Amino acid sequence: MKNIRNKSIFPLVLVIAALLFALPVSAKDKARMSFKETVYDFGQISLKKGKVSHEFEFSNTGDSNLVITNARADCGCTRPEYNEAPVAPGKSGKVKVTFAPAAKGHFTKKITITSNGNPRKTRLLIKGEVVE
Repeated sequence: MKNIRNKSIFPLVLVIAALLFALPVSAKDKARMSFKETVYDFGQISLKKGKVSHEFEFSNTGDSNLVITNARADCGCTRPEYNEAPVAPGKSGKVKVTFAPAAKGHFTKKITITSNGNPRKTRLLIKGEVVE
């Protein structure tokens, strides 16, 4: 009976040990997206002049290529643009965010960037006030 129990536990112990050794390696070998800023304030912008844009700069401070897989805004008046090419470790890239004002008043818009890096999702924010 004791021999059977040891035989059934041994494979489980091997799997757990393999996972423990693999975790530090996989955590280290990841892309890491580091933005210089995650919030941009346009201040006052003119309704008459229309669209305004800002480029959020980031660096890949990780150990493998960084790929942005998606960028979406919380409303149709805000449009993020990004390059789909991988960003090598130590290199940088940009996410351009364009806002099209439709009415006067204060605004705050969220943009969610999804990548293969750490963190998987990064939230950017633009804000300001639309005036005459």
